[in-house]
Amino acid sequence: MNRFEKPRMPSEARIRYLDGDFQIESPGTFVRCAVTGQAIPIDELKYWSVSRQEAYVDAASALKRYQECHRNA
Repeated sequence: MNRFEKPRMPSEARIRYLDGDFQIESPGTFVRCAVTGQAIPIDELKYWSVSRQEAYVDAASALKRYQECHRNA
């Protein structure tokens, strides 16, 4: 952030998760992890599921959700 930008109030964004990218539908500064509920700053978002349209804070959370969803499959 440069000195001319106004600091933004933290707000939750709505995002459409795509293969290898995402599209911001409603602006915000973070999204929530579907497993832990932890806030993930948009610029640090690395893990998500396209099919479930969920974000994850780290690889361990993504794996945990995958295992939960594929336990009975």
